[in-house]
Amino acid sequence: MVRPRRPVFELTVYLVVRAVVCVVQAAPTRAAFAFADLLAQLMYHVDRRHRLVASENLRHAFPGLPPASVDRLVRGCYRHFCTLIIEIALLPRKLHVHNWRRYASLVHGGRVVGGLLDRRPLLVVTAHFGNWEMAGFMLGALGFRTYAIARVLDNPHLERFLKTFRQKTGQTIIAKKDDFDRLSAAMRAGGKVATLGDQDAGPRGVFVEFFGRPASAHKAVALMAIEYDAPMAVVGVPRVGEPMRYETVCEEVIDPREYTDRPDAVKAITQRYHAALERLIRRHPEQYFWLHRRWKTQPAAKKAKAA
Repeated sequence: MVRPRRPVFELTVYLVVRAVVCVVQAAPTRAAFAFADLLAQLMYHVDRRHRLVASENLRHAFPGLPPASVDRLVRGCYRHFCTLIIEIALLPRKLHVHNWRRYASLVHGGRVVGGLLDRRPLLVVTAHFGNWEMAGFMLGALGFRTYAIARVLDNPHLERFLKTFRQKTGQTIIAKKDDFDRLSAAMRAGGKVATLGDQDAGPRGVFVEFFGRPASAHKAVALMAIEYDAPMAVVGVPRVGEPMRYETVCEEVIDPREYTDRPDAVKAITQRYHAALERLIRRHPEQYFWLHRRWKTQPAAKKAKAA
């Protein structure tokens, strides 16, 4: 269903966002992050719907966790993502090729660098975890030409603004739904493509275990790896210090050649990268986007049993 356009509202939202970004970039860094803390507290109290979703997700993911600990993680989740918004606004002013070590370090980086330099295409799979925007921005600043699959925002003004930021250092954005030909061409040419692998795929997805529950996952990630003979690097970018101190962690590299003769190759690869993402998230649980309904779609048999 296509949403009706609201040009005046869309332009107003865009202008407000631009004004906030200008203020954040002009303000002292400490003041900008203090604003993020205040915004997180406000969102925690106002955004009841997503707060309840996050609490439910965390109770399932960490059974036996006391209610006070669950609430502390929910608050931490709001704080992380409000801080993340401020960091994204500051990145173009702060991070460049000469100072990237001040803001990020590589863990098992040889695996990723090897894949980036190899002639084979590479799939970089990450999640709504840590600062996933920083990885592509930093790789571009270091001279690597990469692609990222992203959903097009409904607001065209915000879409152009965010796309300019994402492509500022050389990363190319491929629309999730409308750029299949360009994606295929990039993979055939040995391109390095990043994608988010933790989104609900609906009833047509492949179901894998994620934090002890069935989660519907898109088959396309594993299918691309198999079709284009592309190794898959499972990467997370968790915050490890304040302010804006991150690690780029390559948790695992999955080679589709290991699954050549397996009839369940798609599900096995999908399960493996979800297990790697889960390990990353468990080390920094407050930095995962628990606010979204990752487990919204459940297998039909499980729904019938629950009914």
